[in-house]
Amino acid sequence: MDARSMDLHARSIRKRNTKCLLVSVLLNDNRLLHPINKLPRFTYPPPLPTTSKTFKTTACGGDQKVHNQPVMNPLIMPSLLLTLLFFTFSNAALDPDSVYQSFLECLPLNSPESAENLSSVVYSSTANSSAYTAVLQDYIKNQRFNTSSTPKPSVIITPTSESQVQAAVLCAKKLGVQIKIRSGGHDYEGISYVSTEPDFVILDMFNFKTIEVNIEDETAVVGAGALLGELYYRIYEKSKVHGFPAGVCPTVGVGGHLSGGGYGTMLRKYGLSVDHVTDFWMVDVNGLVLDRKSGGEDLFWAVRGGGGGSFGVILSYTVNLVSVPETNTVFRVMKTQAENASELVSKWQTVMPNIDDDLFIRILLQPVTVNRQKIGRATFIAHFLGDSDRLVALMDKNFPELGLKKSDCIEVSWIQSVLYWANFDVNTTAPEILLDRHSDNVNFGKRKSDYVQTPISPSGMTSIFNKLVELGKLGFVFNLYGGRMYEIPADATPFPHRAGNLFKIQYSVNWNDGDPELEANYLNQSRVMYEFMTPFVSKNPRGAYLNYRDLDIGVTSADGENSYSEGEVYGEKYFMGNFERLVKVKTAVDPDNFFRNEQSIPTLAGKISAPSSSYRGEARKTVKIQLFLPWVLKIFLG
Repeated sequence: MDARSMDLHARSIRKRNTKCLLVSVLLNDNRLLHPINKLPRFTYPPPLPTTSKTFKTTACGGDQKVHNQPVMNPLIMPSLLLTLLFFTFSNAALDPDSVYQSFLECLPLNSPESAENLSSVVYSSTANSSAYTAVLQDYIKNQRFNTSSTPKPSVIITPTSESQVQAAVLCAKKLGVQIKIRSGGHDYEGISYVSTEPDFVILDMFNFKTIEVNIEDETAVVGAGALLGELYYRIYEKSKVHGFPAGVCPTVGVGGHLSGGGYGTMLRKYGLSVDHVTDFWMVDVNGLVLDRKSGGEDLFWAVRGGGGGSFGVILSYTVNLVSVPETNTVFRVMKTQAENASELVSKWQTVMPNIDDDLFIRILLQPVTVNRQKIGRATFIAHFLGDSDRLVALMDKNFPELGLKKSDCIEVSWIQSVLYWANFDVNTTAPEILLDRHSDNVNFGKRKSDYVQTPISPSGMTSIFNKLVELGKLGFVFNLYGGRMYEIPADATPFPHRAGNLFKIQYSVNWNDGDPELEANYLNQSRVMYEFMTPFVSKNPRGAYLNYRDLDIGVTSADGENSYSEGEVYGEKYFMGNFERLVKVKTAVDPDNFFRNEQSIPTLAGKISAPSSSYRGEARKTVKIQLFLPWVLKIFLG
């Protein structure tokens, strides 16, 4: 055989065995190393080039011999290249288009729906970029996370059916990509649509907005993607004497709001939103649909305030409605420091927790400019479940210092009180505005939270006002407790901040300019004020409210290796003594921590160690190598 013939013969052998190797890679449970390790008489990585020898391949069978010609082992080059790919790309982000194509292929294999139906709910920055951008930005409610440098998902999936959610979960798990779950997009740190992990997808639940109100049973089944304003309106359609105790912002998603506890102006009368949840509908890590009966009481307990994105994908909640009077009363009274605001706020905190449960008064503390001078101002905003005569008499008896007059009061229906608290003009705004999913103004913002358990003295209040004026932008929202909140045990739901708390503080700063220097300044203001408030707030641990998401108090790193110790830092602030029970539930329902985010519930210590985190790493590597296999074939098979 001449040199040319030997060369052609060697090429034939290389092609044949490379094909067999690649086939064995693809057929062997989608894992790369198994077929290579099973090749007899070879190690991995394979040995350096040798001269002629006889070898076997288990994938193709039969002996091949190359005579009298030094040749490179036909497995060396593809194996070396695959090894290079294996280690080079193991920590790199997947190509978005490859992720998109992988989902298009995977979803029909895990859903009874057609490939055409499934493809219509999958968006990619490479395949349908304009639609992808529109969907991504539609429910971004904090412009801090809508910049060119904000991490973007590889794919957005907008399911319209239960089976599509199941398929999305199974495919994300198979492909080794993180899944973020968004209902209304109001997470203050954007973690429902932004990630620190390189490969993530968004499961956007806005299509799950069906609301079924049954006045006879006084219940409602509410989709996770429905907004609070839509829920309030659908109740109002059926009854003028029913409502639901939840937040004052109508564009907040039900799924996220209830997952974190949820509260509103009927807090003292009826407690939290989750105190009225009676059932749930959820897709778990195995793609199973669970409710209270099939999921069990521990899971039912956990999903009522234990945080969204930790246990599964909530599809809907069943809630009990509450009774509201035909006549409600609202008012807004402002007092500056020159008008004894410090003394009034100090009196409010001692009197109001024990006043009639029908009354809720929130206070806004903020720096304002009066006659070219910065000064502190307190705004008292109220919702009373009754008429103005009874309210004025109640205030005259218990809090005469505020000087409330009947002329300060506005009598409204319950649905009008919703409009009032959402800053709409109740005289000119129809309730249908609550069906507008984008009635809010989206700007830049930062939130933090605290709980006050010991009354702050007037001098202490003065120092707080002065610090707010010094900083210049940050404001406070004081939310009154007492009433029903003191009657429900701290462990009834994951939300623990009940008896013993006088009020909750929200640190609030908003701005409209994307200047990075402004952002740095305003974020710093929130942190400086948080430090300043240390002597006045709860301790050991210092409490925080999950729905006022704050990544400053701790995060879980992307690799998951220290998830328990890291999660314990913020978990005890959000959940106090309920954190350990949440961890046990998490470990039972999602032991590999598939549903995770920067502040999710971790699994028990030691559970996220080599087997679990290495499974995610191996899955990511396998996917990446499969994406490069066509390239390998092209190079080596001609």
